[in-house]
Amino acid sequence: MTSKSCSEIPGGDQLLALDNQLCFALYAANRAVTARYRPLLQELGLTYPQYLVMLVLWQQDQEGWAPKVSELGQRLRLDSGTLTPLLKRLEERSLVKRTRGPEDERVVRVALTPDGRLLRTKAVAVPQRLMCGLDVDPRRVASLRSELRDLLEILERAEPSAQ
Repeated sequence: MTSKSCSEIPGGDQLLALDNQLCFALYAANRAVTARYRPLLQELGLTYPQYLVMLVLWQQDQEGWAPKVSELGQRLRLDSGTLTPLLKRLEERSLVKRTRGPEDERVVRVALTPDGRLLRTKAVAVPQRLMCGLDVDPRRVASLRSELRDLLEILERAEPSAQ
């Protein structure tokens, strides 16, 4: 929707109805998805945010490199205040190791440990187990994921509204 088409949005009380809010639909769906992941991730000893960190690290590890904390934060759209405690807990479990760069100590890289790599073999079943019993066509899930990525791109490109 362009800013020119904003005038096409109907006004009135229905705009403020909870069920008409995009933010609420996304929020409720996020909570429901996270709740479905919870029992699967408990088996791995991970929280949902820790799982997301591990997903990025498993992918980077297979590509042969350890990302900087800042790169990890960008990929996950997390600030360092959120990411640092997550990494600390994963490091305490010996799943990851943080190392400072020899050329610049401000640069911290995160790499998987052998235990972190081993956990991947257990986690590989999580996505399939999550989808089991949902009675949803995998093509619909792929389409939804694509639409959400498009929406995210639009939201990140948009200037903050001052209207």
